[in-house]
Amino acid sequence: MSIIVNCAEKTISFNGKTYSCRIGRGGYIDGSKGREGDEKTPLGDYVIRFGFYRPDRLSAPLPTALNMIALTADDGWCDGANDPAYNRFVKTSNPGSHEKLWRSDGAYDVVLVISHNDSPPEPNCGSAVFIHIAQPDDRETLGCVALTPDVMVKLLAVVYPEIMIRIKA
Repeated sequence: MSIIVNCAEKTISFNGKTYSCRIGRGGYIDGSKGREGDEKTPLGDYVIRFGFYRPDRLSAPLPTALNMIALTADDGWCDGANDPAYNRFVKTSNPGSHEKLWRSDGAYDVVLVISHNDSPPEPNCGSAVFIHIAQPDDRETLGCVALTPDVMVKLLAVVYPEIMIRIKA
């Protein structure tokens, strides 16, 4: 099975079906040319590493073969380009810059982590590029791919560790 995000059409296709999705409000860019904070979805071939979820909003186990980590209120993702933990899961007690993963808006109720800039992370080349829940007002993201909750449930049912995802123009 393949997962394809078509940024020009703002769609995600898997399991023989195509659904709408949201991408970065800055558009999209070759994954090797993206920069921290550019608000662009990075094009390229990636794998889905693992996921996380809000256990106070969703009950485990989630219907997926992926390793899913239950978030806590002190979980974050390092976005400080000069931090040794750049583009990694951290605790918010980490003194460096980080994005809080425990959000009130529902966007990170379910998150899938893709392999963009992670082997190893290169400073300032983009962090926290996820597949997550779309905002209710359907706005664009800061570079991630966002899905409606019903599409996320369908995707969770078919993904497995290291499954390939192609993000194309």
